[in-house]
Amino acid sequence: MKDARNIIIRPIITEHSYDMIEKNKYTFEVARDANKIEIAKAIEELFDVNVKKVNTMNVKPKRKRVRYVAGYTRQWKKAMVTIAEGQSIEIFSA
Repeated sequence: MKDARNIIIRPIITEHSYDMIEKNKYTFEVARDANKIEIAKAIEELFDVNVKKVNTMNVKPKRKRVRYVAGYTRQWKKAMVTIAEGQSIEIFSA
């Protein structure tokens, strides 16, 4: 079993992710080799909430340029976690 802190890397803070909090959906960057079951267990362990559903997506790298040098952004994995009604995660609460 992997450590929960190695699976959940950081929360994603965007306008869209804040809008989804009203629907009990929270967005995190997760380890690229983590599956939905591991992500759900890690969220439940770290934040003491009940996870109902996990949606994951691989974010593809985008082509970027700095002056004359072209390159790509990094590839990463995003998870949108739906938690039980009436619960919340404190990191996102302001």
